[in-house]
Amino acid sequence: MPRNCARHPLRVLNEACIELSVKRVIFHNLLTPEEALNKLLGYVRVLDAETVDIEETYMRVLAADVYSNMDVPPFDRATMDGYAVRAEDTFNVDELHPARLKLVGGINAGDVPNMEVTRGTTAEIATGAPMPKGANAVIPVEYTKAEGREVVIYRSATPTENVMSAGSDIMMGELVLRACTQVREREAGVLASIGMRRVPVIRRPRVAIVSTGDELVDVGGSLGPGKIYDVNAHSISHAVRESGGVPVLLGIAGDDEGQIREMIMKGLDADLVLVSGGTSAGVADITYRVLDSMGPPGIVIHGLKVKPGKPTVAAVTSGGKLVIGLPGYPNSSLMIFNLLVKPLLSAMQCYPLDTVKIKARLANKAEGARGRRALTPVSLVDVGNQVLAYPLPAESGAISTLAFADGFMEVPENVEFMDKGDEVTVTLFTHEYKPANLYFVGSHDLGIDIMARLLPKWVTVKVINVGSLNGLMAASNEETDVAGLHLIDEESGEYNLPFVEKYGKGKVVLIRGYSREQGIIIPKGNPKGIRGIRDLLRSDVSIVNRNKGAGTRFLLDSLLKRIAAEDGVSFNDLMGRINGYYYEVRTHTAVAAAVSQGKADAGVGIRAAAHMYGLDFIPLSLEKYDFAVPRSRLAKDSVKAFIEMLKSPSFQNELSRLPGYKVSEDIGNQVPLPS
Repeated sequence: MPRNCARHPLRVLNEACIELSVKRVIFHNLLTPEEALNKLLGYVRVLDAETVDIEETYMRVLAADVYSNMDVPPFDRATMDGYAVRAEDTFNVDELHPARLKLVGGINAGDVPNMEVTRGTTAEIATGAPMPKGANAVIPVEYTKAEGREVVIYRSATPTENVMSAGSDIMMGELVLRACTQVREREAGVLASIGMRRVPVIRRPRVAIVSTGDELVDVGGSLGPGKIYDVNAHSISHAVRESGGVPVLLGIAGDDEGQIREMIMKGLDADLVLVSGGTSAGVADITYRVLDSMGPPGIVIHGLKVKPGKPTVAAVTSGGKLVIGLPGYPNSSLMIFNLLVKPLLSAMQCYPLDTVKIKARLANKAEGARGRRALTPVSLVDVGNQVLAYPLPAESGAISTLAFADGFMEVPENVEFMDKGDEVTVTLFTHEYKPANLYFVGSHDLGIDIMARLLPKWVTVKVINVGSLNGLMAASNEETDVAGLHLIDEESGEYNLPFVEKYGKGKVVLIRGYSREQGIIIPKGNPKGIRGIRDLLRSDVSIVNRNKGAGTRFLLDSLLKRIAAEDGVSFNDLMGRINGYYYEVRTHTAVAAAVSQGKADAGVGIRAAAHMYGLDFIPLSLEKYDFAVPRSRLAKDSVKAFIEMLKSPSFQNELSRLPGYKVSEDIGNQVPLPS
């Protein structure tokens, strides 16, 4: 891409960019992550060596081959407690024909033997002790009997039996560890065995991190209107540490070219500079101008064929320093970090990229990105015979994804969508996948948070909010341990049981949970004068809705269908009249947050969520929130612990303190299905 493209409007029409105004550039020369990485690898080198104490070598990379300057062990040593003998004195010995040997002394580990074993003699010896002169084998103590100054031997020995000879483990001059080996517990043991106290390792890459954006506030600061905390600085910092680097947090630069330039210049003392935010071709995004002006060569990459993460930028300064601009959204930023930055840090430290990838089956459909590779965060569920991947909300700005995602999958550029059951490869965010032993897949509920906190520490809980119906289907397919649900049957008005009969009969059992109050969440003081569901049809009222499959969505739809029947109109017509019907969120607290922030005038949710946000609440119903458990999971220890917790006074007391919650009399019991 021509460096002066941004300074000469319409200078080129057939290359990487077209200048539309002094502040806006559209970039067309997008690269795949593989193409971008190959290009960037040409600008990094293995870092210099430094010498550190062996105690500081964990996860460090050896800078040179390591040769032993000694034999290991440095002497012949016993590997068993027993008696050091001349093997030839024991030939043909057995229990019926024992040998009597004269005891000439004893040797402990760390001793220097001062005796010699000659024909007809022996010396008592401990494991690890040096072999005395003349001895070439050890008879284990259990095959001997001491009688005064004599020892009776009941078995024969072969030469070197139960003896580790000098240099038999490691010989002097032997290559024991190769350069570019990462030091973990095994390698540290080898280094210690040859007495290597000071170890040459490759210097850790120092990574300067700059956050950009007028909207950012340092964590712990006061948030004004339109402000958010700087998430990326800290999530990227931890990712750098996990990749072997040393993060250097430089702070926040506003959307000002001078501030950004000054902060990046400070970071050039590091081995790599990461800038988060300010990388897309928007009016306020000016990072690319700063980076391009720091060449030649300046910008070498601006744009990836991925979603999210398209506006990723990379530049090389005139001094050869690599600067990478990561997307501002935390979710996008971490995925691009794994695709580009992590491999670069590995290359700087001279060891192969150790990104862990595992195979999984899609639990739900995953959308593609129409000509770009879709990067989709996923949460994993280990169901024993396979691992399931639940795609998480695709919005790159969804902060909660950071907490729930185990890694991310890729949908190829030419694939419109991947269906449930398709095999996918998941790139983990960490070095290993640790399955939970109790999975909740279903409807969001605050009681689950209490449950997870009170369960025994050996129970590791994972919660995936996919809605009541999807949770029930997961339980029916044995894809979860527990599914929370609150589904109302439109005809009978009964909760949960009709759906278990329809979708899980014979496969799942219904465990009684508790009741909670559902209603309309509205701003404090009810400025729109909303009194009931009919008011949601008004043209001056907008709502926030729950996702399809959620029990709350079932409740709202059932109430709207009644109104449609009363008014003689179709349900579809009624939906079309509601402002915000298709504005969907996945949790009750998200409904309350949308109302609190003025994004909607109302939304259906639970009273506890309204209370948390200081909002008003119009009651609609007292619903049953129950649990579907696959029959095959009832014998699982963690599921038993969950059911016992439901019945415990500690859980019930805490649950009762939540506004709108009521403990059922038969909580924790199986609900009988009609025969």
